[in-house]
Amino acid sequence: MIHMKGKSLISMMEYSQEEVRQILRTAEMLKLKQKTGEKHELLAGKTLAMIFQKPSLRTRVSFETGMTQLGGHAIYLGPDDIKLGKRESVADIARNLDHMTDGIMARVFEHRHIVELVKYSRVPIINGLCDTYHPCQALADFLTIWEKKNTFDIKLTFVGDGNNVCHSLMIAAAKLGTRMSVGCPKGYEPKKEIIDYSKEQGLGIDITSDPMKAVSGADIIYTDVWTSMGQEEETQKRLRDFAGFQVNMELLKKAKPDVIFMHCLPAHRGEEVTDEVMESGHSVVFDQAENRMHAQKGLMVNIM
Repeated sequence: MIHMKGKSLISMMEYSQEEVRQILRTAEMLKLKQKTGEKHELLAGKTLAMIFQKPSLRTRVSFETGMTQLGGHAIYLGPDDIKLGKRESVADIARNLDHMTDGIMARVFEHRHIVELVKYSRVPIINGLCDTYHPCQALADFLTIWEKKNTFDIKLTFVGDGNNVCHSLMIAAAKLGTRMSVGCPKGYEPKKEIIDYSKEQGLGIDITSDPMKAVSGADIIYTDVWTSMGQEEETQKRLRDFAGFQVNMELLKKAKPDVIFMHCLPAHRGEEVTDEVMESGHSVVFDQAENRMHAQKGLMVNIM
């Protein structure tokens, strides 16, 4: 077993392939314990501070419930509680919290705030979401992929904006040996530095502006909202630019017959995905949502 205590989760680039696999194995074990009712209070007496600049359903509930099941405690610090970087500097917040808690999770607008928290904190920082990465989501997604496919040797197609979720899926896929294609409008491709990093790590990836081509032979089709929080003023432009990139039953038929559909949620039904796909037998979106909790428990046990 690899020693990971104290190691922050920033983007997943800082983790080795074996460390990612160890987190997923731990998550799988803890999920089984939770389902069978076996106590697994591995973080008894530990406290997680949770900093939120953005509203949250899955991130807050999964971390808070996960800490409770692990015998620990989570403290919610909402947008108006500490005003990260405004009422008090990020550095000072980090140095206050690391004296009173055993870990800090932050869901922020800008990646630089995660970097600054890591710089000044003596306890591990967990990136709960930023504008560039969403590593906790990718851990949950690959736990779900393992449960549904029993292998990572598959083709995962991301359809939509090459955003923070897409970036983290690419990094995780590179670590775990998954092939990827990305179908996105021109101008919405993933960041070049993340494409380059993922390729250097061995990721086979094809990026195309043809969604039908992207999903050909796919084992998994994944999408996300076209307009994320903080991009609301771009909504009408994005609706035009992403026309033709909706995941519907016609698109699913271009993939493998046993394709599964994934979405990080919340979904804008009728935009990036249809109700028919969301409610179909292909959809595993709520299993994904549950696995946020189990994957994060696996992470916290290893680093806290």
